[in-house]
Amino acid sequence: MVKGATPLAGHITLDGKSVPFSEGQTLLEVARENRVKIPSLCYHRKTGPAGRCRLCVVEVEGSRTLITACTAAAQDGQVVRTNTERVREARRMIVNLLLSNGEHNCLSCEQNGACELQDAAYDLGIEAPAFLVSGPTAEVDMSGEMIAVDRRKCILCGRCIAGCNNTVVNEVLGMGERSMESHIIFDIDRAMGSSTCVQCGECVQLCPVGALIDKKAIGKGRAKDLEKVNTTCPYCGVGCQVTLHIDRDANRIVRVTGREIEPNDGMLCVKGRYGFEFPSSDKRLTEPMIRKNGKLEPVSWDECLDYMATRIKEIVDKDGPDVFSAFGSGRITNENNYAISKFTRAVIKTNNVDHCART
Repeated sequence: MVKGATPLAGHITLDGKSVPFSEGQTLLEVARENRVKIPSLCYHRKTGPAGRCRLCVVEVEGSRTLITACTAAAQDGQVVRTNTERVREARRMIVNLLLSNGEHNCLSCEQNGACELQDAAYDLGIEAPAFLVSGPTAEVDMSGEMIAVDRRKCILCGRCIAGCNNTVVNEVLGMGERSMESHIIFDIDRAMGSSTCVQCGECVQLCPVGALIDKKAIGKGRAKDLEKVNTTCPYCGVGCQVTLHIDRDANRIVRVTGREIEPNDGMLCVKGRYGFEFPSSDKRLTEPMIRKNGKLEPVSWDECLDYMATRIKEIVDKDGPDVFSAFGSGRITNENNYAISKFTRAVIKTNNVDHCART
């Protein structure tokens, strides 16, 4: 056994196949570990079991009712069926109820192609809601600096609330009112823009539908049309892993999401998630320049590096090494910062090295 690994607790029969499970695993976790697809809308690995949407129901032999796979602990000897007609019929009813307000307009929704409710409806063969139920209308809240709130599309899954309260611990989001009047609230039911929300965007990343949207991305391209590039956030030395969603035709970043791996597990600060315009700025320098006859002129990298080496040597030879200072940056790699330190101390022979992260 691998050191630190959770010991096996037994086996269950999953859709006719015997599979092992570890202590504490739920049926949903075991199913996904074995690539058995069970839809869920309220469950997310980071926010934990919820049991709200009921979409993950399965049949367990010996149980009179269907069981929510996200809350049921796997037990040795269980026989579980995930795709029977009884299960699919229950899931169809749940999805139809979620669609019944008639506000899930996929053609115009920003999440078209990246919506978990849309995926569930597709998998269950639902082309249109089986019925419509009139309810209270809601205005789209655009008061937030970076986030738009469209309660018409909210399915009350609670992911955003759990993420805000338990994952990033900002404790801004909650659930207000009851029954048909239920809706997510910010502080004591304030508009997002006047609440204590710090616009970190964790709620947007966790939202399974189009209820919480990055404002900067609205109208800039659908998920299926954007190229995804994994990279490291440039803003500090933590090394948060991000995915850039890029419109190649327009040569711009449309949105940024956090990758759910170490060190950040999907979380990002407001700069990391929303401060992404600078690579496409028309004011950004794209080639080295040297001032000649009082005017900056583009040059090749070879000419630039030769010029820098010559000038640094002339200045240090004339005035001594301590006139030279080097500054590292949290936006570059540890290896680059080490090279700066090594060059300054070993080549220039001064200890005048500093770093932006120190302050």
